[in-house]
Amino acid sequence: MKAIPYGRQNIDQKDIDAVVEILKSDYLTTGPKVAEFETLFAKYVNSKYAVAISNGTAALHLCALALGVNKGSKVITTPITFAASANCVRYCGGEVVFADIDPENILLDIDKVRELLEASPKGTYQGIIPVDFAGYPVNTEEFRKLADEYDLWIVEDACHAPGASFINSKGDKILSGDGTYSDLTVFSFHPVKHIACGEGGMITTNNKDLYDKLMALRTHGIVKNNEIMEEKGGWAYDMVTLGYNYRLTDFQCALGITQLDKADQGLARRRSIASRYDQVFEGTKVKTIIPPTQIGHAYHLYVVQIDNRKELYQKLREKNIYAQIHYIPVHTLGYYNSQGYKKGSMPNAEAYYEKCISLPMYPSLTDEEQQYVIEQVLAFAK
Repeated sequence: MKAIPYGRQNIDQKDIDAVVEILKSDYLTTGPKVAEFETLFAKYVNSKYAVAISNGTAALHLCALALGVNKGSKVITTPITFAASANCVRYCGGEVVFADIDPENILLDIDKVRELLEASPKGTYQGIIPVDFAGYPVNTEEFRKLADEYDLWIVEDACHAPGASFINSKGDKILSGDGTYSDLTVFSFHPVKHIACGEGGMITTNNKDLYDKLMALRTHGIVKNNEIMEEKGGWAYDMVTLGYNYRLTDFQCALGITQLDKADQGLARRRSIASRYDQVFEGTKVKTIIPPTQIGHAYHLYVVQIDNRKELYQKLREKNIYAQIHYIPVHTLGYYNSQGYKKGSMPNAEAYYEKCISLPMYPSLTDEEQQYVIEQVLAFAK
C-alpha cells in the first residue's frame, strides 16, 4: 500500500487551470480575485463580511488586535488546539488563561469557563476563544449567553470547521462563521484543511466596525478613500493604525474559489469516511468520539483514543500509515510552562492526550485505503 497520510489536499485540473489563469493575468496580488473569494466565502458561511488573510495564525492575530487585546487583557481558551489559538493573545501582550476540556467532545468546557469567571470580579477577563476541534462545532449560543453575562467577546476558531453546524435552542441551523453568536470567526486554508490555498485564512463577522478595522490592519494600517484622494491627489493614502502585511494573493484566492466549489462534496465524503470508522470501531477497544445526531460535524480530523497510543503510532508507520497526534496540550509546552502553567493543571486535556491519535481523513482517501487502515488498527487493538 502506498503512503497514507492523516490528511492531504485534493487538487484537480480545474484548480490548476484557475491558478494558471491568474499567473497569466495582470494581478498576482491585491486584485479582483481576493474580493471575489471573500464574497463567495461569506455567502458559504452565511456571514455579512469576510476578510482574506495570509494564514490562519495571522487571522487570529488580527482578531486579537481588532478587539483591543493588550497587556492588561486576560483571554480564556482551550489547551487542546494548535498553539496559534493561544499565541495570538500573547502577540498582543495579553495573558492566556486555559480552561479544561469536556472529555465527551474534547471541546472547551463551558462549566470550567464559568468557574474561572465566577472566581474573579467582573472585568477580569476580556474574551473567549473556543475552538471547533476536529470539525466539531462549539455551541456558541451557550457561550454567547455566558459571554454576555460578563461582557466578553467571542472569537470562534473554526479552522477545522468550514461547513460545520449545530441546531440552536430555537431549532435553527447555525453555521460555524455565520456570526450569529461569535464576534469574529477564523478559518484556515492550509493544505490539509477542507479548502486548500497552500496557506491562507479568512475572518468572518457581521460587525461593520470590526470589518473596517480588519481591512486596515491587514494592509499595514493603510486606508485609501475618495475623500483623501480628492484632497491630496490620486496617489494619496493615510495610515490610521499600526498594521501588518497579512494579505492573501490572487492566485491563492483563485485556488480557494475552485476549492470552495467542491467543499460540500468534500464534506459529504468526510462524513461518509467517519461513518465507516464509527461503525467498525463500535464495541472494540478503539474509543471513538461520536457526536450527537443534531451536530453537523465537519470532520477535519477523525480522532480515536486507545491504550498504548505510541505503540500504535509506530506500528501504523511501519505499515505506511502516517497517523498524527492532535494535540500536545498547549499549557504543557515549554513556553507556556514559563508563563506559569504546569502539567497536571488540566487533567481532562492531559488524559485525552495520552490516548489520542488521528486516523487518515480526507476526501480522496479511497475505500480500499480506509479498509487497510481499519484492518491495521483493529489488528493492533486485539
